[in-house]
Amino acid sequence: METQHRKLTNQTKQTQLTVLPDEKISFGQSALLGLQHVMAMDVYVVPFLIAMLIGLQTGQASALIQSTFIAAGVATIVQTHFCMKLPMAQGPSYVPLGAIVGINAASGSGDLGWSTVLGASLIGAILVIILGYTGIFNKIVQTFIPPIVGGTIIFVVGLSLMPVGLSDNIFNGAGASINQNIYLALISAFVLIICVMLGTVFHQKGRLFRIASVIIALIAGSIAANIMGVLDLSPVSQAKWFSMPQIPFADFSFSFNFSAIITMVIIYIVLMAETTGTWFAISNVIDQPLTNKQINRGVIGEGIGCFIASLLGSTPVTGYSTNAGVISITGIASRRVFIAAGIWFIVFGFSGKLAALISAIPSAVIGGVFVIVCGIIAISGLQVMKNEHIGEKEMYVIAIPVILTLALTLLPDDFLYSLPTTVQYLFGSPIATAALVAIFLNKILPSSK
Repeated sequence: METQHRKLTNQTKQTQLTVLPDEKISFGQSALLGLQHVMAMDVYVVPFLIAMLIGLQTGQASALIQSTFIAAGVATIVQTHFCMKLPMAQGPSYVPLGAIVGINAASGSGDLGWSTVLGASLIGAILVIILGYTGIFNKIVQTFIPPIVGGTIIFVVGLSLMPVGLSDNIFNGAGASINQNIYLALISAFVLIICVMLGTVFHQKGRLFRIASVIIALIAGSIAANIMGVLDLSPVSQAKWFSMPQIPFADFSFSFNFSAIITMVIIYIVLMAETTGTWFAISNVIDQPLTNKQINRGVIGEGIGCFIASLLGSTPVTGYSTNAGVISITGIASRRVFIAAGIWFIVFGFSGKLAALISAIPSAVIGGVFVIVCGIIAISGLQVMKNEHIGEKEMYVIAIPVILTLALTLLPDDFLYSLPTTVQYLFGSPIATAALVAIFLNKILPSSK
């Protein structure tokens, strides 16, 4: 098993890491770099979408966003420091969105609908912990994910996120015209590339530009947005500096419905298929093979994170693959940075003003950085596969998932919602679908060797 994952991660060290995962860096650097990861993650988007889709009131929506930030912070610290011990940030997953809306509606909406969602999430998280503790998930990875499949999964992780960054963040970003959005995205992307190049050319003298490249790009893009008159800081001035998050059994409760639990279990299986790609991406970027122990502990950490999120009244969390791209750009892989990111998440969760400041960054500014990060993740997948023999079988193992990823990413919502509910859950996650297809094709197609 470990030999297999060593093959998956022993590619060329073109990431040029300057700080390895277990190296210690100063408190100030950790805080700055942790904030950079937080700003690049769009954590507020998932709770905002949920609030909009199920019709939460303003106060309820704010409480959900707060809970999501705190859950992301606690889960990040649990996974990075105690469980998988990789430089990894956790955040709310997009995968359960359809299921959450469906369970809420089927349970009568309102408080009962939401409590049913939380109850199903709680039970599903316990199941994930059991999968990790018993080593069942690890056996699945060992049997079904050789380097050619792992590299394909990493590639489609980056590929599937690119259209989202381009379409949702840039072309259809709210608050500005399409011309302004494109200019803002180009500005933030250009500043990011310049900072990375300065770090590469001037080495130690330019190191600060490289390690802070994401936050510098976001600040530059926000300044440009302010000059264009599309930076709205009014929600920041209206928000409170400190506000208490939701309290279990006082502000919300848990209800348990068998069909809702089965639905959420299916979602968690899809979620685990997706998060495996994130683990491979991070493992490849830091050039450290995944061990059996890490995979088992990672599954346990994922389950604990989702369990904590449910207890806080939020939705399932997962590892964010965008952080692998940020590590590649900055060259900093210290786990201390991600612990700092977890602390920042918790601070934002208790401060409405700071959370509002993050959410005020125009989506196009984030999009300019985001699409470059996605491209780097995709290239990381190609690096994994470059030393593998690519015969006729391998071509199909790579090509079909790539085609499926693009097809499902561009699939019209009207058609998706006309499909059976279970199929909707699967097709709603292009990464998970592509991963399952890659695994299936690799097993059934005859080898040319």
